[in-house]
Amino acid sequence: MPKLRYWIGVASREHVRLGVKGGFAQFSHGKLAPAKRPSQGDWVIYYSPKLKFGEAEPCQKFVAIGRVIDGEPFQVEQFPGFKPWRRKIRYERAAEADIYAIIERLSFIKSKTKWGAAFRFGFFEINKSDFTTIVKRMMPHSSR
Repeated sequence: MPKLRYWIGVASREHVRLGVKGGFAQFSHGKLAPAKRPSQGDWVIYYSPKLKFGEAEPCQKFVAIGRVIDGEPFQVEQFPGFKPWRRKIRYERAAEADIYAIIERLSFIKSKTKWGAAFRFGFFEINKSDFTTIVKRMMPHSSR
């Protein structure tokens, strides 16, 4: 059995909610390479820097958590000319978690004063300890 891995996806809250409703995730604007990285059973947590794509209003929260339930990425035509790659995700019932409450405890955030830089790549792996720290905020009654 392969080792479980833990991932952070970065997208506006508005876009994440569309994925939660549809049971999918897409990373880095639907690129194939990041969609290939997670394996079935891996966990994905979404961080939203903004409420809506292209707008300035900040969100700065972890907004969704789910598990990859397919084996390979699949492609859809979202609208003519845009065919993003996606993964099927079973999302958990979880509360949004403000990042400011846990910045100091997250090891993937190297600079605690310039913490936003940690999210600039849009999709990245985190360790189990950081995953657990975030999950405790989002799902305080969970046994994960």
